[in-house]
Amino acid sequence: MHRLLNQMVISLLALGFVMPLIWAAVTSITPSSEMLTRSNPFAVTEPTFGNYFKAWETIPFPIYYWNTIMIVLGILMVQLLTLTLAAYAFARLRFVGQGLLFVLFLVQIMVPPDILIFPNYTVMKELHLIDTKWAIMIPYWASSFGVFLLRQTFKQIPYELDEASRVDGCRWWRTLWHIYLPSARPTYIAFSLISISTHWSNFMWPLIVTDSVNNRPLTVGIAIFAQSFETGAQWGTVTAATMMVISPLLIAFFFFQRKFVESFMHAGLK
Repeated sequence: MHRLLNQMVISLLALGFVMPLIWAAVTSITPSSEMLTRSNPFAVTEPTFGNYFKAWETIPFPIYYWNTIMIVLGILMVQLLTLTLAAYAFARLRFVGQGLLFVLFLVQIMVPPDILIFPNYTVMKELHLIDTKWAIMIPYWASSFGVFLLRQTFKQIPYELDEASRVDGCRWWRTLWHIYLPSARPTYIAFSLISISTHWSNFMWPLIVTDSVNNRPLTVGIAIFAQSFETGAQWGTVTAATMMVISPLLIAFFFFQRKFVESFMHAGLK
């Protein structure tokens, strides 16, 4: 009975999460003539993909996709470097103030990113980076959550492996490359998934620091496109554009969901 109740609760929660996605998918293939007259939001009499073609012709998707991919990958590549070095230092090195510095890293996890918008904007303005992809990427090049997650993984690696590598004449960076990185592969995959999904859908900061089409990511471009409509008859085109924004992440999840789940389980993320 208890197991059945848990399954019912989980099913209801899953249905609640998937309903907006179903609504967006149905609305994206609904003709404009039906948009204001249909009584059932999940029923379409004459489905059409014209909304997708209209959205593609109206919005510069190739530019937005390219900008988003560059921003997401640019942030992730630098994050992997910075969090690897910081996690190794906190896990294996001994230096003055190590405990206090690590506590400061943990405090950053509890600071909402929106609080830092004004100081980050001031810094980017002084560096003359406003309306550039650099302005979007630089504030996210370090991740306190990633450092904490990877540090916990590194501390689980037996210290005897370090000593054995030193006996063999390995420098610290070779030990890091040949021992720590392969052992922490699930953690790297789990963090990469979190970073990609977070910055793919990031909206507030890119909206503030970008002004031109050549630097806007998908989320900002779609929001500006949606504001240009005054009636609900155009929501089919808006939802079609939204589906085109989230489709890469959805397709990746459906094809690699087992790998995703295994990575999160091995990384200790619940």
